[in-house]
Amino acid sequence: MKATALLLLAGNLAHGFSGMRDLKARAASLESRGTNEMIGDLVNLPDNRLTKTGADIKALLTGGQNPEELTDRYDKVPDKDSPKCKADTCCIWKHIADDMRSKMVGSARRCNDLARGCIRLGFHDAATWSKNTGPGGGSDGSIVLARECYDREINKGLEPTCDQMTAWHNQYKKYNVGMADLIQFAANVATVACPLGPRVRTFVGRKDDSKPAPDGLMPLPSDSADKLISMFGSKTIAPDELVALVGAHTTAQQRFVDPSRAGDPLDSTPGVWDVRFYGQVTSSSTPRRVFKFQSDINLSQDPRTNGPWKAFSGPTGQRPWNGAYSRAYIRLSLLGVNNINDLKECSKALPSALDFFQSPDQSQLDAFANGKFNDAKGQLMQGDNITAPP
Repeated sequence: MKATALLLLAGNLAHGFSGMRDLKARAASLESRGTNEMIGDLVNLPDNRLTKTGADIKALLTGGQNPEELTDRYDKVPDKDSPKCKADTCCIWKHIADDMRSKMVGSARRCNDLARGCIRLGFHDAATWSKNTGPGGGSDGSIVLARECYDREINKGLEPTCDQMTAWHNQYKKYNVGMADLIQFAANVATVACPLGPRVRTFVGRKDDSKPAPDGLMPLPSDSADKLISMFGSKTIAPDELVALVGAHTTAQQRFVDPSRAGDPLDSTPGVWDVRFYGQVTSSSTPRRVFKFQSDINLSQDPRTNGPWKAFSGPTGQRPWNGAYSRAYIRLSLLGVNNINDLKECSKALPSALDFFQSPDQSQLDAFANGKFNDAKGQLMQGDNITAPP
């Protein structure tokens, strides 16, 4: 069996081997770390005034519940215009999820450029919030509604994703689907559409805002660890949670940091939600086409963040990372949301996860990572098989 297959298989054997007890303990430890700071309306609401959703989210933010939805899903969804669907808040979101996923996966079953754009868009809408900048920003849809997607340099490359988000919004807004929810829902659909990605517990009911969010709150790929840790601390996100979040780079192909290397991936398995990214950032023998952000290198070396970075690296890191990412992303996706207690959980609308995966074109993918098949960059961006000969 190839090393790649062994790496992906290992995460799924965590519960089957007695020698994996330490892995489970480490996963629980990593998932329970981070800040327990409350956000939004949960800051001032006493427990006796919390709805079930409010209480669940409070538990998720403090590590008291599983941040991944493992079992609950629709067996058969009613027609979207039927009375039965209209009576179920999450029904329309199942239809939206099916629509989204069909556009996010290519012929190789890897997630594509739209999926990675949706993940990035979720980050860029949510992270425009800070305790230091007063009201405004966060997960409010303003990245599209206020045209930040088109007007701010930090969002360069997201324009096609925002066009697609606008099209989906125009299609589904008659069902009371808001832009803020649509963006965060798409990010979670994209995450699980990527092979090995988790089903991050998902909530709807945010309020849209067409006013521009505060500017200057997004990280840059050249940032120091000090700057990143401080920036995300002001968003209530702890250093280990930051490490979990940047792991989303595993699916990415960069285009603008170094235009001469446009299309080069950030690890050797682009479009797959695996932990190879963490190990390859720190490796001295990375495949030649793998592109490393200086900010990722900085986090991997800083003593405040290199512990979780190492824990997520290698074949035993998949399960701990999926849990840690899910918890951190739930927090991120609710920044700036001041009606958390009124939200509705619709995790059951998410697609099923693909827990085991081996690329059908593995030999071509390995050759691409080592500098061959330059013309295959477009195929990889679409999640398609590399058709060049091995």
